[in-house]
Amino acid sequence: MAHVDIAGLSKRFGSATALAPTDLSIADGEFVVIVGPSGCGKSTLLRLIAGLEEPSSGSIAIGGRDVTHAAPADRGLAMVFQSYALYPHLTVAENIAFPLKVARRPKAEVRARVAAVAASLDLTALLDRRPAALSGGQRQRVSIARAIVREPQVLLLDEPLSNLDTELRVRMRHEFARLHAQLQATMIYVTHDQLEAMTLANRIVVMSEGRVEQVGAPLDLYAAPATLAVARAIGSPGMNLMPATVAAADGTGAQVRLADGRHLHAAVRARPGQAVTLGMRPEHLVPQDDGPFAGAVELFERLGPLSFAHLGVRGQAGTVVAQLPGDRRVALGERLAFGIAPANVHLFDADGIALPRTQRNAPSP
Repeated sequence: MAHVDIAGLSKRFGSATALAPTDLSIADGEFVVIVGPSGCGKSTLLRLIAGLEEPSSGSIAIGGRDVTHAAPADRGLAMVFQSYALYPHLTVAENIAFPLKVARRPKAEVRARVAAVAASLDLTALLDRRPAALSGGQRQRVSIARAIVREPQVLLLDEPLSNLDTELRVRMRHEFARLHAQLQATMIYVTHDQLEAMTLANRIVVMSEGRVEQVGAPLDLYAAPATLAVARAIGSPGMNLMPATVAAADGTGAQVRLADGRHLHAAVRARPGQAVTLGMRPEHLVPQDDGPFAGAVELFERLGPLSFAHLGVRGQAGTVVAQLPGDRRVALGERLAFGIAPANVHLFDADGIALPRTQRNAPSP
């Protein structure tokens, strides 16, 4: 079993805390994606699991074995780096075989395992080439092949697609999904790209400022973000966020007053007079002539079957992004107005914590 159990794990660099005490359990065969902005601690957490950093406190167990202070080579895992880290003077076959040769495996076994891994990643025709003769996507596949040829218990991936162009990123996401289905290995994948997280993960770990904000299935985090950090990290385009005040509250929810004096209803428990941050996803806004979210179209993005209208002055408080059908024609400067169902309104308190809902059903995805 290759489950990973982290208890109270932390890392400090002098007086700076890179990772606050963290608890996290990853099941055998699970594909977990750690997502968050640069500097949030996600790569530090991965490096601690890999044994490339020494923890300040806490423990790491892999398959029930305590590996907190074990050497990286003794942890039963492999890591794929952002930079590929291939040996330029070796062929593809030699790069893939390198970990097995270091482990002094028999030559026949090395040849067989290299051939099998190369076939699974469509690298057979490239085995005699050197890295300089490969594309970015091919180099990344070689890096993955070198990592999995040892049949590790856990595969760690540190922003493996960040150096690739958009088309290759899409193709490689498919490769990772296929590879996980084929290997049934435990994978821990770090990225700042929430689209990669939503596409690949069984569960997502959202991090911010060295802390785990929320852990859950992609659609659970999308529908019910526990904090502002999660609301910002999940969803594309991101959630609309703006300051507001709770004008009144009862058993059905809260009447929320916007900065311009307009009101709307949220199916959320709150206190009258409470300062909140109001959140709405662009896809939940619906055209409504007298809707509380109105303004001139400052930017209009047409993306095939969908379009996005940006209302107001971009970058200023109160700017709203709304999703529209792809065939909707909108002129810059045109005034639009939108409303939203109370069940789809999110409220966050002054500490960025989501306020509880009055309805049992989660907001519509």
